Amino acid sequence: MEQGLEDGIMLAEMADEEGDEATLEEAREQLKSIKDRAARAELEALLSGEADGNDAYLEVNSGAGGTESNDWAGILLRMYSRWARSHGYEVELQEEESGEQVGIKSATLLISGPNAYGWLKSESGVHRLVRISPYDAAAKRHTSFASVGVSPVVDDSIEIEINPSDVRTDTYRASGAGGQHVNKTDSAVRLTHIPTNTVVACQAGRSQHQNRDQAWKMLRARLYELELQKREAAAQALADAKTDIGWGHQIRSYVLQPYQMVKDLRTEVETSDTQGVLDGDLDQFMGAALAARVGETREG
Repeated sequence: MEQGLEDGIMLAEMADEEGDEATLEEAREQLKSIKDRAARAELEALLSGEADGNDAYLEVNSGAGGTESNDWAGILLRMYSRWARSHGYEVELQEEESGEQVGIKSATLLISGPNAYGWLKSESGVHRLVRISPYDAAAKRHTSFASVGVSPVVDDSIEIEINPSDVRTDTYRASGAGGQHVNKTDSAVRLTHIPTNTVVACQAGRSQHQNRDQAWKMLRARLYELELQKREAAAQALADAKTDIGWGHQIRSYVLQPYQMVKDLRTEVETSDTQGVLDGDLDQFMGAALAARVGETREG
């Protein structure tokens, strides 16, 4: 970044001397890019939580409302997938339950890369959408809700003890694309941790054995996340993940009608570029939430 800064300044000075506005604009863009990288690096230096450096499971669940909420959950799944890929993370769909007509009822992504959990953990909570429904012939405004939950992938160095007798295992037929075993054998696996009522499911693998192994990893991650929540009970962002999917519990509102605005209700950060946000431009919200979280920790 230091080298890029020097090069950008030199380019700007040369362009200014020669009156080359096009090159001067190129230098401006180069310096702005370096400024953005520096700001992100500064925030990443604050990612000092116990599991911030880990990969993450991101789960999306639609709220009440049928088609509208299922469509909104599907939009959120696309938004986080685009954010992750634009930052060089690998994205793998672990489980998906499709909506009756459109969208999804629920889905889980495995997002792999440096600091994936550290960046995504502040996204846990309820997300609210206000828009003119494309499924309403009367073109009325609708409000939809969906929840997002984020858990760190637990590596082998972290011991999470689970009593097998506390876990119920169910198998079922996978749905959607996924290989020759789909809809032919009960290859999908669902695990329920009875004491905490924690449920995970996996159907991405081609065999029940693969899905069972991955489901156990997901369960360990979820139970570890519950333990982190207990340790950080003062952190409202993680507490929001436990609330109802509805009014009064949302962390962010996405308003497409009668005006265009996305506003985070915790940090007050807002933007009118709603399409950019839905296409995965989430850094401003994540950065503000991370900075606020670190500030609260220091004050505490």
